[in-house]
Amino acid sequence: GQHAVQQLQLSGFEVHAVYAHTHIAPQTSVIAHQANLLEPGAVEKLIAAVRPEQLLHLAWCAKPGVYWTSPENLLWVQATLRLLEAFQAQGGQHAVLVGSCAEYDWRYGYCREEVTPLVPATVYGRCKNATRELADVFSEVHGLPIAWARIFHAYGPFEAPGRLVPAVINALLNGQPALCSHGEQLRDLLHAADIGSALVTLLQYQAQGAFNLGSGQPVRLREVVEYLATQLDALHLLRMGAIAVAADDPPLLVADNQRLVQLGWQAQFDLQHGLDNALAWWRGRV
Repeated sequence: GQHAVQQLQLSGFEVHAVYAHTHIAPQTSVIAHQANLLEPGAVEKLIAAVRPEQLLHLAWCAKPGVYWTSPENLLWVQATLRLLEAFQAQGGQHAVLVGSCAEYDWRYGYCREEVTPLVPATVYGRCKNATRELADVFSEVHGLPIAWARIFHAYGPFEAPGRLVPAVINALLNGQPALCSHGEQLRDLLHAADIGSALVTLLQYQAQGAFNLGSGQPVRLREVVEYLATQLDALHLLRMGAIAVAADDPPLLVADNQRLVQLGWQAQFDLQHGLDNALAWWRGRV
């Protein structure tokens, strides 16, 4: 969210940013609103006060290790539909909603919009996919263009500490062993700033339909953690294979991002410079 706000500012949007619990640091030209979108009436009150022309909706439950199965996913399906209803009623013109690669059937590995089957295997993925279907119906009924942004594997500043990149960095910075799986999985990593710019691209073009937000390039997770460890002179602290891999963990999961690229978007960070940026950010917090 913070990366998207920064990119919106750079693109000249009047930005109204909504937060529930964590206060948004003061930023020039950003108007902050505190609201819990799950509370009855909160969505309607917020939209009536702001009357936005465009909507970028990223809010959802996302706590690592919890969000895959949390009942709160169902609440966000309802809240998102209420948000769309209030937005359209107040004259909203275009919306970008955030989905996930968890909507796809991971057995296919290489994911392309409108081609790869949508067979989510988790509560989180099923609720995201259900929200997309409701958004499609809403768009058709009300004539409101809606883009659905499926994020693959984000990393970078402000990332939750329990996720792979920060977990490895923080363990190594503290001189502790970094416990990892075998690391042979191929994944699609994209720096959070590039995800922010991709979301802004969808807003600028008033895009409609599903878009994969990924680098389009598979990388072996072992290579990611070994690069971080090399930069920290801590290869001896890596413990590859210390964590078991789930039976349903796919060997390959990568985005076809050509729909996004065709809008003129391109990534600012390649993987090396992106990991360097994340490493520098976490170093500054030790």
